[in-house]
Amino acid sequence: MLAVIRLRSIIHSKPALRETMKLLRLNRIHHCILLAETPSNIGMLRMANNYITWGAISDELLKMLLLKRGRKAGDKRLTESEVSEIITALKAGKKLSDIGIKPVFRLTPPSGGFYKEKKQAFPNGELGNRKEKINDLLERMI
Repeated sequence: MLAVIRLRSIIHSKPALRETMKLLRLNRIHHCILLAETPSNIGMLRMANNYITWGAISDELLKMLLLKRGRKAGDKRLTESEVSEIITALKAGKKLSDIGIKPVFRLTPPSGGFYKEKKQAFPNGELGNRKEKINDLLERMI
């Protein structure tokens, strides 16, 4: 499972990029979504590469994300037992919206700020595919 975080604004960008961000449901900066690792999803991530960062999320961080930032309809928080059920359903291939959970997680800016230049690719900056290092950034943003 991939965690995708929007880091930059899309003002003055091409319409195709705006449509891709709408399809990904990344409407604001510091919003996060969870995606399955399929070829079509990877293609959308590559198209929005200069505006987002993504990587494989660990199980313990997924649990923390759902507990602290996951919401049901009516903006109600999730309990421990619900989170464990949701994680098993996600691993079975279900989507968050099918389970009754809002698909977008609203995060805060990272504590301690961004470590590198925000407008460059990952080894030198913050954007693009981070692989497992997305967990470090996500932990600071929850």
